[in-house]
Amino acid sequence: MHPMLNTAVKAARRAGNLINRASRDLDLIKVEAKRKNDFVTEVDRAAEAAVIDVLREAYPNHAILAEESGLTKGAQGEYVWIIDPLDGTTNFIHGVPQFAVSIGLRHKGIMTQGVVYDPSKNELFTATRGAGAYLNDKRIRVSKRDRIGDALIGTGFPFSKIDTLDRYIEMFRRVSKNCAGVRRPGAAALDLAYVAAGRFDGFWEMGLSAWDCAAGSLLIQEAGGLVGDFAGNSGYMESGEIVAGNPKVFAQLLALIAPE
Repeated sequence: MHPMLNTAVKAARRAGNLINRASRDLDLIKVEAKRKNDFVTEVDRAAEAAVIDVLREAYPNHAILAEESGLTKGAQGEYVWIIDPLDGTTNFIHGVPQFAVSIGLRHKGIMTQGVVYDPSKNELFTATRGAGAYLNDKRIRVSKRDRIGDALIGTGFPFSKIDTLDRYIEMFRRVSKNCAGVRRPGAAALDLAYVAAGRFDGFWEMGLSAWDCAAGSLLIQEAGGLVGDFAGNSGYMESGEIVAGNPKVFAQLLALIAPE
């Protein structure tokens, strides 16, 4: 395992252990609303601090972009760690076991390391650029389905940006009419990991942040899949609009959500 990936795994497991302990006493957790339908808990902040402590100890000069604490040491650093300490907070505070720690490393603008860790299931998804993607040390690949009519597609609702709901509903209508099923589990980082593992054949969402898709996008690419924005280009981390899938389904899904 690459040394930087090993550090990210160590950080993700430390945060995951903290999250698992907290999940046993959900009634005691303090919850705040950052904005409409977007919540943060003391567990998010503690998990983020745990991740940052591990990364800082190993790489004190690297920049960090984290969901709760923002950017440190400048965005223009050669190395930038992109962290979502608890993706799926709403699931977590309701006791729904679908959430994850997501840690990605970007080097000179290119994602090079990715970890998505589901602590409730002890599923560890990892990838190093050029070295493949893995689930608990077993190599994973995107699915082989070549028709969207047979495909299971993941998605996420634009829960905090209701002004985009009408646009999303139209996409949902087109996709749901043309695929085998649509699922919305509620944690984008895990959804992307599921595409990498072949559990979903494709995925799309709008309104995401860089930390939602940094690690997951690398997992998919290293598992043989494609990731793009709604124009099929590479700007998904900037726009927050992402489409992913195995190569055949990716093209068909893109045509449905962003028809010319």
